[in-house]
Amino acid sequence: MSSGPFPHLAAFSFDIEDWHHSEVNRVSDEIRERESIVVKGTTAILDLLQRHGLRCTFFVLGDVVREHPALIRRMVDEGHELACHGMSHRPVWRATPETFRDELREFRSVVTDALGEFPVIGFRAPTFSIDKSNPWALDVLRSEGYRYDSSIFPMKVKMYGTPGAPCWIYRPSPADLTRHDPHGGLVEFPVATAQVFKLRFPVGGGFYLRALPLPVFRAGLDYILRRRPFALYLHPREVTPESHRMELDPLDGFITYVNLHTVVEKLEHLFGRYRWAPMREILEREGWLGPPQG
Repeated sequence: MSSGPFPHLAAFSFDIEDWHHSEVNRVSDEIRERESIVVKGTTAILDLLQRHGLRCTFFVLGDVVREHPALIRRMVDEGHELACHGMSHRPVWRATPETFRDELREFRSVVTDALGEFPVIGFRAPTFSIDKSNPWALDVLRSEGYRYDSSIFPMKVKMYGTPGAPCWIYRPSPADLTRHDPHGGLVEFPVATAQVFKLRFPVGGGFYLRALPLPVFRAGLDYILRRRPFALYLHPREVTPESHRMELDPLDGFITYVNLHTVVEKLEHLFGRYRWAPMREILEREGWLGPPQG
């Protein structure tokens, strides 16, 4: 594993959900039951990480924990960080403080059942759905014991975004998610967005990893990593795509299916280019979190 000319560590994260959980893939229960790729895709990811000797962060749905506890135990046994992606992939936009709290507690219950403990301190909302409409979510997360979040996407794209939010690690103010509050109770670790002067472009992973030519994608990551850590994200379906393809409008179809065949080769390259660690470990090393508690 090459350290390269980069002074910071990078984090790779995986949002562990099935192919039909995407907001653009709204399908019937009958179609959902035809095929699940979550175990196949996650196993392929774990095998790839094991081969490279890397550890990362897995933001897992509670439904996946409940249905596949052995998969979760393998993640933890192999040194990966387990984090929360909600229970059923319901965006926080559709929750209230009460229902969101209930969901976090249900997640705690299913993880504790699977592992006998609850090692989770990180959260990422489905569809990056914490934004200016629901800043209360950060207070709920903190009160339920979470110490960092990775849900605020710092620019506006088709489905989500919080324009003006920092591209780097910070502590969001409950009164204004775009403002750093040194006394804020929760740390925000946004996925990678490069900022050159006032121009921002996303390179966080997923669609951007697939759609951008590798030299362009890599240049964005190099630029960030010379200045600060970054976090990428990917889904199991991008490593082992589903066989059933939805009939989507041209834009959603492009976002969903473009260049799926390039993902593994690009991962192999990136895994060898940067120094990787789980998000929790990076936050501890950079001084945003204290040492592990308990």
